[in-house]
Amino acid sequence: MKQENITKVLLLFVLLISGTLTYAQDRQVYGTVFEEIKGEKQPIPGVIVKIPGHSIGTQTDGDGTYRLQVPEDAQSIVFEQQGYVPDTVALKKGPNNVSTTLRTVKQLKEVEITYRKKGNEIGLLDTRKTELISERELLKAACCNLSESFETTPSIDVAFTDAVSGYKQIQMLGLAGPYTLITRENIPDVRGLSAITGLTYTPGSWIEGMQLSKGTGSVVNGYESVAGQLNIELRKPFEDKEPKAHINLYQNYQGRSEGNLVYRKEFNENLSTNLMLHGSGRWLRVDQNNDGFMDQPLNSQFVGLNRWFYFGPKGLEIQAGVKVVQLDQTGGQLDFNEGTEQVAGNPWGFRMNTKRVEGWAKIGKVFPQKPGTSTGLQLSGVHHKQGALYGLRNYDATQNTFYANWIFQTILGNTNHQLKTGLSTMVDNYNERFENKAFTRNEVVPGAFAEYSYNYLTKFNVIGGLRADYHNLFGAFVTPRLHMRYAPWERTAIRGSIGRAQRTANILAENIGYMASARNFLVYGTDPSLPYGLKPEVAWNYGLNLTQKFRLNYRDGAFSADYYYTNFENQVVVDVEDAHSVRFYNLNGMSFANSLQGQFDYEPVLNLDVRLAYRWYDVKTTYGGLLKERPLVAKHRAFANIAYETRNTWRFDYTINWVGTKRVASLHDHVTGGTSPEYQSPSYIQMNAQISKTWNEVFEVYVGGENLTNYMQDMPIMGSNNPFGIGFDASMIWGPVMGRNIYAGMRWLIR
Repeated sequence: MKQENITKVLLLFVLLISGTLTYAQDRQVYGTVFEEIKGEKQPIPGVIVKIPGHSIGTQTDGDGTYRLQVPEDAQSIVFEQQGYVPDTVALKKGPNNVSTTLRTVKQLKEVEITYRKKGNEIGLLDTRKTELISERELLKAACCNLSESFETTPSIDVAFTDAVSGYKQIQMLGLAGPYTLITRENIPDVRGLSAITGLTYTPGSWIEGMQLSKGTGSVVNGYESVAGQLNIELRKPFEDKEPKAHINLYQNYQGRSEGNLVYRKEFNENLSTNLMLHGSGRWLRVDQNNDGFMDQPLNSQFVGLNRWFYFGPKGLEIQAGVKVVQLDQTGGQLDFNEGTEQVAGNPWGFRMNTKRVEGWAKIGKVFPQKPGTSTGLQLSGVHHKQGALYGLRNYDATQNTFYANWIFQTILGNTNHQLKTGLSTMVDNYNERFENKAFTRNEVVPGAFAEYSYNYLTKFNVIGGLRADYHNLFGAFVTPRLHMRYAPWERTAIRGSIGRAQRTANILAENIGYMASARNFLVYGTDPSLPYGLKPEVAWNYGLNLTQKFRLNYRDGAFSADYYYTNFENQVVVDVEDAHSVRFYNLNGMSFANSLQGQFDYEPVLNLDVRLAYRWYDVKTTYGGLLKERPLVAKHRAFANIAYETRNTWRFDYTINWVGTKRVASLHDHVTGGTSPEYQSPSYIQMNAQISKTWNEVFEVYVGGENLTNYMQDMPIMGSNNPFGIGFDASMIWGPVMGRNIYAGMRWLIR
């Protein structure tokens, strides 16, 4: 199966490349397409440029420019764009510089056009299906950090890792968060030791927007993405829409206080900087389910970020920044305090201290004399150190990572054919100590990649990518990926994808929630030269999706449906079928995930947005020779979000989630001393709502509530009355562990 998949994708990739090279011609036509606004010419992006009688065409770039290679017998060129009068220009022999100014279809004395951008949109033109999550969407909730930014995004589930630490992890396509590549402006961000905890290191008020794509992503960004990619865009200091300073304050009645500041400074048109600061604390011991444990730990957190941008006069662009994280947490039983000795009879406690420093640089060069050609270098370094205590368990770990990615981009003949190629290196050093056992490894992975893109007008697009990497522990491997898009009609896009992914499982950091239990950690590694003695995880992902835009009663709407199938050739199985252990071993059998989702967006009346979604998962893995449903994964989920905005800038947001049943593996029976049989958790409903009011687009107050139904999992901590006993387990979380939460806050934009 593995060899057949690689052969098919490589063959198609080679055919595409060879077809491109044989197609290239010598005669070039290039120029810029303008429109005239108040006597000044402005470039028009997205104009269709085609040659009559030939299947040759392209679109203008963001600056209105285009470049096209045409046959010698071509006599004219046509420019078309909706809302403008088409223009046909005769061609001369040899190279042609053809620029034109399009006229609007109808000249009116006065036209007022109002367009309210949606907070969550799926474009029709991208080859990959990409969900654009804007700042507007993030404002629908308190959005204190990245792990709390997906309440209105049905493609992502968020759940607690355990009932002690307060950490949340995301889930996409039925697979845990580490299977999703999370990047910050296309540089790997949340991975390694921060695979779970790192979601809390990015405050929501720092985020300008996010791009979410399912399935394997671009080979340019690496080989690790199995379920998809989430790319985070931070606020930019050089954008005029950004205020001079952005202040956000938040408080909830469960004892959480938070403050955020984003400050920007433009020194001149070339140089600018951002300063981002975050401080938060949870100071109230809350026990809403009366089990004697804090529902979430006390904590204090500081995050600071500073970055600089430089734009040179000759196409040189430089960005450099540094980010610092300091996090200190104390949780467990209500009477636990820092320094309490962990022995039977004393309060059971949780402690974690995290220190993280990361720096990065992006250096790019655009070649104006060669349209469509540029090169860039991405550099990143991370030092992450954490120490954790879960009762009698100690987990101390350090990670040092260096990442470099050089990219060269150009066009092949004309803008219908584009090529990206480059070299990359990822170096990881891990030192972990868990229960007096040391796990140390160094991973060095140099690689090379190439990605070819073909565009035929707005009808058909294809991206074929191939990368080859050499892992110092696992050896050489190849990563092929293919994405295609076909638009049979103007408002319809059908997309498909196939690709391979490989990753090293960080079994301790990625399963840190199981440390909040008395389960024994058993690692069945077979090769001592490999990380934890385990082989790498290898999966193939196949996807097919449809996006249909429509207009009904003068209101825009959209429907999308997607199906993804993930098949693991090898996986590090996390086996919790035994009530007293968590076992790690390489897959021996089948493991797969089916994901089917439908989403409907419509504006039934002015300023009222409705989003409905349904999602179905079929996720199974072989545990001890038996193929079973993956535990704690809901097969069914239904979702609705309603958002309304008045003309006097009141906003009302309401979200309701129905989460279906989940399989819960067998647990310790505290009555008989044996084990209880596995069972299905009950389904439940959660509701969130928020009301906000804005004055003069500079000051906003908001108040809201989370889990308004006050639904909580019954007994989230098994054996809470004897936490040092054999049956203690706070890791089997299938529902909310926090009750109703009311919050309020303010946002102030200083222009």
